[in-house]
Amino acid sequence: MRRVFLLTLVMATLLLSACGPTPEPSAVPTKPVATQPPAPAQAGLSGQLQLAGSTTVQPLAEKLAEAFMKLNPQVTIEVQGGGSSVGVTSAGEGTVDIGMASREVKSSELEKFPNLKVFTIAYDGIAIVTNPGIKLSSLSKEQVQAIFAGEITNFKDVGGPDAAIVVVSREEGSGTRAAFEELVMEYKDAAGEKKVKPIYEKALLQQSNGQVRTTVATTPNSIGYLSFGFLDESITPVPIDGVAPTVDNVKNGSYPIFRPLNMLTNGEPKPLARAFLDFILSPAGQEIVAESYITVK
Repeated sequence: MRRVFLLTLVMATLLLSACGPTPEPSAVPTKPVATQPPAPAQAGLSGQLQLAGSTTVQPLAEKLAEAFMKLNPQVTIEVQGGGSSVGVTSAGEGTVDIGMASREVKSSELEKFPNLKVFTIAYDGIAIVTNPGIKLSSLSKEQVQAIFAGEITNFKDVGGPDAAIVVVSREEGSGTRAAFEELVMEYKDAAGEKKVKPIYEKALLQQSNGQVRTTVATTPNSIGYLSFGFLDESITPVPIDGVAPTVDNVKNGSYPIFRPLNMLTNGEPKPLARAFLDFILSPAGQEIVAESYITVK
């Protein structure tokens, strides 16, 4: 009987030990921590960038700058116009961080500023446009050349109404004008040398693509040229050799009048400028480019 009592006592003791307080488990998250995808721009960027130059590149640069600053709140980017020649000179002299040019950099400019670095961020077509009162089914490049040289002075000579032509052009130093002169006004003389016909001396000269658009839209019997990015319903684009001025037609090679949009730095870009240029050439930047211009990637 005593042996049974002792056995019962031992078993009770073991049961009490087993029912003691259980250690609390280590705290663990109820959900896995989400891993954020890497941002398109570098983290922790700060500082200021100044851009100046082409009025064609300017509105695109402003959109790109806005997107980049949204990703990098500590960055400020100021964008000014002035024309492509201003962009090249400002970059070459180092008075801005990035210059803008809507044309190829001239050999004379590269001789003057040998450290210039050129970054093509987009391509842009140049459209021939008329006042809405003028309807032209198409023009050849030769006809466009003759009109802007002042050799054809009446629309009736190119299939339009009997009306004296008012020529509207960009000012000297404009990248759009330089590209137009190279792509349309250039010809070879009898000796095979390249020459450029001068723009008609009576042309109405404007300081920007926007001014060209406004002048053509409000001046009867006028014709001008401007960037694809400035086309709207206030003016009438003219097909060249039957091909409409559209982004798709530039991409498929059927529309002949287009040029590069460049950004320029004095030597290798500094870290903040490099980050901005990398963003422009990234898929996110090129998506913004594609809204109005032709991507490089």
